[in-house]
Amino acid sequence: MKNLIQRVIVGLVAISVLSVYALPQNRDAIEIVPPKSYLLPNLRQTSELKTMLDGIILDLLKKYPNDLFKQTEIAATLIDLRDPKDLRFASFRGGEKIYPASVVKMFYMNALERQLEDGKVTMTKELERGLKDMIVVSSNEATQYILDVLTDTSSGAELPQKEFDKWQYKRNRVNRFYSAMGFHNINVNQKTFCEDAYGIEQQSRNYKGENRNALNTDATAILLAEIVLGRMNTPERTKAMMDLMRRDPFAKMDDPDSQNTGFSGRALFDLKLTDARIWSKAGWTSRARHDAAYIETADGLKFVLVVFTENHANDHDIIPNIVKAVIAGLKP
Repeated sequence: MKNLIQRVIVGLVAISVLSVYALPQNRDAIEIVPPKSYLLPNLRQTSELKTMLDGIILDLLKKYPNDLFKQTEIAATLIDLRDPKDLRFASFRGGEKIYPASVVKMFYMNALERQLEDGKVTMTKELERGLKDMIVVSSNEATQYILDVLTDTSSGAELPQKEFDKWQYKRNRVNRFYSAMGFHNINVNQKTFCEDAYGIEQQSRNYKGENRNALNTDATAILLAEIVLGRMNTPERTKAMMDLMRRDPFAKMDDPDSQNTGFSGRALFDLKLTDARIWSKAGWTSRARHDAAYIETADGLKFVLVVFTENHANDHDIIPNIVKAVIAGLKP
C-alpha cells in the first residue's frame, strides 16, 4: 500500500511538472490571435486617386527650394471609406519601412483590445489608465507598461544568449499577431522612450539601433481603416478605441505638437470645418513627424490619410496642407 501511495504521489508530481512545462506549448493560451476568418481588406488601387495623391505631394515639395524636402523623406497612404464595399486606395512610397515614433501605439492598443476580448488579459484600473495615457497623451511610460503586459516581458539587465532568445521570442508576440493577419514589412516589438533604451532593451536592438520599430504608411492606413470599419473587434471595443483616438481640432492648445491641433486636425481648423470629425494617432521625435488620421466631413467625405515625414520634425505645415488638398481633391 505504501509503495502504491508513493507511486501515485510521484505520478501526480510528474503530471504537475508536465503541465507546467506543457503550458507554453499551448500557443493559443499566450499568443495574440486574429479575429476568426480575418482577411485583409480588398483595396482597389485607382489611377484617379493615385494621380491626385502624387500630385498633391509633389506640388507641395516643389515649394521647398533647392530640394530641401526630398521625395525620399515622405510617405503617404490614402483610403477612401465612403463605400466600405469598395475601398479605393492610393499611396506614395507607401511600402517603405520608416521609424514610426508614437504611431506604433495604435498597433499596441489594437493588440491589447484583442487580448482583452479573448480573456487573455484582464482589465484593471491601472491597465485602463495606461491604455488611455498611451493613446490620449502619447505617454512613453504607459506604452512601456502596455508592451510588458502584451508580451510578458520586462526591461532589465542584459541576459545570456539562451535566456535572451526566450525573452526576444516573447517580445515578438505582437509581430506574430500582425503577421498572422497579413501585415508585412513592419516591426512592432520595441518600447518607446523619451531618451534611450538600456540593458536588455538595447540588447534587443543589437546595440546598433537595429530591430527598431518600423511601419509603412500602407499597413498603418489599413489598420486604422479596419478599426474604423469595426473589423478588428466587437462594436464595444471598436468604440473604446475610437474614443481614445478622438481629437478636437478647435480645442485651445498652447502645445504646437498637440495631437488635437498640431497635425491633421489643424487642417480642419484652417478650413473652419467645425462640423467635421477626426480620430488620429500622431508620432513625432527630433527627426520624425507623422500622423495617421480618419476624417469625416459634413458633406460626406470619409477617408483615412497617413503621412510620415523624416528630417522635418519642426515643419508644422506639410501634414495639414496635404490634408487640406486631399479634402479638396475628394470633393465631388
